[in-house]
Amino acid sequence: MKERKGSFDFISNCLIVAGAVISYFPLYWLLSSSFKYSHAINNMVPEWFPKHPTLQNYVNLFSNSNTLRWLFNSVFISTVTTALIVLTSVLAAYAFAKMQFKGKKVLFMLFIATLMLPKEVYIIPLFKVTQKLGISGGYAGAILPNVALSFGIFLLEQHFESIPDALREAARMDGASEWYIFSGIYVPLIKAGIAALIILMFIQVWNDYLWQLIQLTKDELKTIQLGVASTQNEQNPDSGLTMAGAVYAALPLCIMFLMFQNYFTQGITMGAVKE
Repeated sequence: MKERKGSFDFISNCLIVAGAVISYFPLYWLLSSSFKYSHAINNMVPEWFPKHPTLQNYVNLFSNSNTLRWLFNSVFISTVTTALIVLTSVLAAYAFAKMQFKGKKVLFMLFIATLMLPKEVYIIPLFKVTQKLGISGGYAGAILPNVALSFGIFLLEQHFESIPDALREAARMDGASEWYIFSGIYVPLIKAGIAALIILMFIQVWNDYLWQLIQLTKDELKTIQLGVASTQNEQNPDSGLTMAGAVYAALPLCIMFLMFQNYFTQGITMGAVKE
């Protein structure tokens, strides 16, 4: 029995290692390619390791005076959008989970139904709405439409539901107000879920290339992804510069995930089981 278990563990570990190698290989290829010249990247016979490593791609990237501005725009838009999403989601999720009002179930189902619609389906009407409101072409146009996302409500509602109602009733018997119950008791108990939502939404907004492409047309307002893409020459694209820009754009996300990965794991799984 022990030998069978040992064989199973060995095979399982080998499969996990193989899966990890396959998953991380694109990241390795991206990073190694950022230190290659364009002709080496486009060779039919791939160079698994840079034969002549160079920093010229990064020098070319930062020689553009707007590169740091593009990074600031990405950080600013992602941070503000994520903060607004968390604020609206935590308030709405608490209302759906713990408060009673007419049409609650129907309204919640409508929110959940919007998750089945890809953004590409309604992106044109959404753009026209921003034009009518006069917010198109700036930070407001890139930020505000993304705040109206129902995923955060769905995620946090599950976390609020996992907390027994008896805790809320006990607090009310002690004279606590609804706001204190929400902000002082319930919100601290779901901080892992909030942290997971912050990571997911920050990554989603950071990588929202299509919407940013439509909204941010001025060079000084572009995000890092748009900025790097705008440096490319269609007739003679610089693959090395593209790889360096992609590494530069992905680095903040990797750092953020490594810093908050424990919260992310807890936040995704905590609301899975209701007591």
